[in-house]
Amino acid sequence: MNVEAHKETLGFQTEVKQLLNLMIHSLYSNKEIFLRELISNASDAADRLRFEALTDDSLYEGDSELKIRVAYDKKARTITISDNGIGMSRTEVVDNIGTIAKSGTTQFLASLTGDQAKDAKLIGQFGVGFYSSFIVADKVSLTTRRAGLGPEHGVRWESDGQGEYTLETVEKPTRGTEVVLHLREGEDEFLDGHRLRHIVRKYSDHITLPIVMKAEDKDEDETVNRASALWARPKNEIKQEEYDEFYKHVAHDFEAPLAHAHNRVEGKHEYISLLYIPSRAPFDLWDRQSRHGIKLYVRRVFIMDDAEQLMPAYLRFVRGVVDSNDLPLNISREILQRSREIDAIRAASVKRILDLLDDLAEKDKEKYAKFWSEFGRALKEGVVEDHANRERVARLMRFSSTYTDNETQDVSFADYVSRMKQGQDKIYYVTADSFAAAKNSPHLEIFRKKGVEVLLMHDHIDEWVVTHLTEFEGKPLQSVTKGALDLGKLEDKEEKKRREKVTAEFKELVDKIKKTLGEQVKDVRITHRLTGSPACLVADEQDMGANLERLLKAAGQKVPTAKPILEVNPQHPIVARLKDEADDERFADWARILLDQALLSEGGELDDPADFVSRLNNLMLELMK
Repeated sequence: MNVEAHKETLGFQTEVKQLLNLMIHSLYSNKEIFLRELISNASDAADRLRFEALTDDSLYEGDSELKIRVAYDKKARTITISDNGIGMSRTEVVDNIGTIAKSGTTQFLASLTGDQAKDAKLIGQFGVGFYSSFIVADKVSLTTRRAGLGPEHGVRWESDGQGEYTLETVEKPTRGTEVVLHLREGEDEFLDGHRLRHIVRKYSDHITLPIVMKAEDKDEDETVNRASALWARPKNEIKQEEYDEFYKHVAHDFEAPLAHAHNRVEGKHEYISLLYIPSRAPFDLWDRQSRHGIKLYVRRVFIMDDAEQLMPAYLRFVRGVVDSNDLPLNISREILQRSREIDAIRAASVKRILDLLDDLAEKDKEKYAKFWSEFGRALKEGVVEDHANRERVARLMRFSSTYTDNETQDVSFADYVSRMKQGQDKIYYVTADSFAAAKNSPHLEIFRKKGVEVLLMHDHIDEWVVTHLTEFEGKPLQSVTKGALDLGKLEDKEEKKRREKVTAEFKELVDKIKKTLGEQVKDVRITHRLTGSPACLVADEQDMGANLERLLKAAGQKVPTAKPILEVNPQHPIVARLKDEADDERFADWARILLDQALLSEGGELDDPADFVSRLNNLMLELMK
């Protein structure tokens, strides 16, 4: 067979070249993680072989004793990590090594800051384990053969990490993958058996496969790690550092997790779960189709690494493992979807994560604030998606508020309820597309005057949330921009009498404005929610709010346009001046300006900005005469 005919030189994707450069220059302070990443890859390859061999035992090729080997050669200045896992075909090598088949790669690279410390954390989240080889090596050679293919289907991949790699067909008698690192000058610390053993025990002690090295003083293999499933050990025997390193393995993250929950369930269903909340959101958190959170095992045998049936989409940031004693080893995704046991495990896992978050929120507000800033918007989806836990998720949500008037989202519904005024029976909120727009909404004026707190909801998802969450602990949620203002017992009888008197006094003016504006508005009425602004727009109680309408239109949705209600402030000089305006044309200009200003003040867009400017200029010129 002419092997040379199957050798070719190929170029890396541009994104790969950028990442290689970043890896080499950003991760220099923690070089030893290259060994952890390569061992993790080898462990994953063994897991996949076990899974595929459940239906095809011949894939073991007579060798079912899976292990990972680490070796070094001082003279050649190489480190070799090899496994007898699933291996790769030529196509898989190109797909997995020469390219980065991840949606959002370009956006990820755009998010890098140039700050090496910060970028190192982002790179870790992206999960570029194999490329960490180039932190310590100036040449990497990978030889692999997929289980089930003949020895003549071996593949060798080689690169110096500068932009190109070679790919050739080679003979490889055994399945699996061997990675040889040719160390850079100055990296001799890794050509030491004691140093390599220390790194393995530090980062990979939890790997369930034996990691073997040649003993230092005799010519035989020794297992360096414990080679037992960490999640199966008693909790009191596991150190926090071990939990953290196991998380980094399953999540392919460089940072320690924020919190974890480790549980063993016995009885009707028997399983172990070890679930983690990361410290930082992955770059693809908003890709709801990207599911790689929970690894499923059955009696320590790996089954799949993206078991979306075990965790709902709104908790897609959770990482970890579930190991069942009851499920069949040959379980498929189709069976998972209709398994009562999986339903029970999922419900219990969701409860444990929500318990963990409750605990964080109560006992470590700083940690919870960090969690909320990273994952809060995803968690809010649970109000819509998880009816059974809607109230629990609602308790965990945080918002900005007029109580603090800062952008930090640290006010819970419970906090709000505890500060409600005597006689207040509603939770008031305003939605907007930015914090500034929410904070400065004219609809808040009467609430600020009376010292009534209003939640400032400025995440886009908030509009979706409040359509599904209509109350909290029996207190209805009320938008300050919808319906007629009813402050209930927050107003005394004298205030109500004054309102009625003013409404009657300005009825003629209101009718004239309504007639002038015609089809542009649904109604015109006197407002009692403004103290400083001349006018505002209000949606009818049953109509879609203006902010939601804008969001849907921006998303390309066809939205039936609801006409707004214009409310005018009788205390404002412009409105008072209009009462005495006899010139119908000038009156019409003022009425249109009141409508346009009200639209602008809540973040809306004018249909004809030039017309607005022209009217405003004409009126200003008249006032200057």
